[in-house]
Amino acid sequence: MPAGKRTQSNAMLYTLITFVALFIIATVAAIIFYVKFEKQRDIAKTAQSDLEQMVRPAEQRKGIGKIVGTVPRGKSALGTMVDYLDQMVSLTIGGLPQDDSAEVKADKANRNVKETLNRLAQAYPQLAVDDPNTAGLIPTLKTIKAQLDNTVNALLSTEQQLEELQNQFEDAKQVNFQKEQILLAEKEKYQQQVNQIKKDYNDLEVLLEQTTEQQVQTLRTQLDQTKADQRQFKQHLLKTQAELTMAREKMELTLEELRKLEPLPQVAAFRPDGKIILIDTRAKIVHLNIGSADRVYPGLTFSVYAKNAPILKNSRGKAEVEVFDIGKNIATARVVSAKGKYPIVTNDVVANLIWDTDKTNIFVVAGDFDIDSDGYLDYDGIDKINRLIKGWGGRIGNIISVDTDYLILGKPPQLLPKPTFEDLAVDPMAMEKYEASLQRLNRYKQTQTQAQTLSVPVFNYERFLYLIGYKTLAPRTWPF
Repeated sequence: MPAGKRTQSNAMLYTLITFVALFIIATVAAIIFYVKFEKQRDIAKTAQSDLEQMVRPAEQRKGIGKIVGTVPRGKSALGTMVDYLDQMVSLTIGGLPQDDSAEVKADKANRNVKETLNRLAQAYPQLAVDDPNTAGLIPTLKTIKAQLDNTVNALLSTEQQLEELQNQFEDAKQVNFQKEQILLAEKEKYQQQVNQIKKDYNDLEVLLEQTTEQQVQTLRTQLDQTKADQRQFKQHLLKTQAELTMAREKMELTLEELRKLEPLPQVAAFRPDGKIILIDTRAKIVHLNIGSADRVYPGLTFSVYAKNAPILKNSRGKAEVEVFDIGKNIATARVVSAKGKYPIVTNDVVANLIWDTDKTNIFVVAGDFDIDSDGYLDYDGIDKINRLIKGWGGRIGNIISVDTDYLILGKPPQLLPKPTFEDLAVDPMAMEKYEASLQRLNRYKQTQTQAQTLSVPVFNYERFLYLIGYKTLAPRTWPF
């Protein structure tokens, strides 16, 4: 073979070998690259799946910044959100739980909030809400603050009234003390005059024994005059002493009345309901400045109290009236009873504890009552009083609560004697009757104690009748 031909063949062989080697290298590189690519794609799929578990595609499109807010430098969005969650949990329960998951922390915070709201609703029913979805700490705290403000304002008002009453008491006490001092001084003056008269009388008796008959007669005349003067002075002294005694008794009565002038609870409820604008004394009819627009109706009774005078503790007014004719803004009432000593005058005020123009008072009635004043307890006394309260616009409560306005308290239920074995042999139900009477008495005492604890005003049956203007009518007739 020629030399030139062999050289050309070797060059082609080298080229072919080089091409094959490059092809093999390229193939191996492609295979390696493909394997690595598949591995990276699996890693990417896993990362994408993890990312979707953390943030849904819709949330990704919304933007992490809008969901989480400001992310501090060096912090992740998830870590920042966990920090925000920890802050809310700590603010809610007053501390951060142990290193638990976000689910555990949120669940514990929710349980604590619900348990707290449930306890508040049980202890204070007025804080309960109809829709549990609207319950929350902030609305509940706002409600508690509003009620606390109302309570503080009422307490301040009561304290101010108590201070005014104490000032009035001190003024009355000072006036009575001054009067007593004046009367004592007058008594001392009259006592000195009496002593002088006694001395003159003794001197005259001595002179009478030492003079003639004419002098004796003259001196006897003077003595009789002196005795008459003495009797007059004695009468004057007795009158002064009687006046002093009466003044002391009046002072004691005044002090007793001042003690009774203690601030009445829930003063707003004792605000007069109306006033008398016209009087027909001959027909025993009065006209009131309230009518159908104020929810007045026939048969409603009122107690009449003196204008500009407080309602005393016994709540007895100067008269009782019963409505029989109603206009829009005026009502006509007949005078059921009146004290002749204290006549009804224009601008005297009227009040009824049950009836109110703009609110419904809640009453609790407990104990035994003698409705018809016949000396015997009525088995249906509570039912009659409840019907009266409901008929005149009030509501009846079963137990004392913060919503209770008044407690009408009768006599304590009678406790039956504990039966002996002999009693049980005669009446097998004797023990059950005894326990029932004991339970009634315990409920009575518990109701009384709860009223004192919650400062609920307590009225006995007689005072209740005075405050509704029904004291005179109650023994004769009973409405509803």
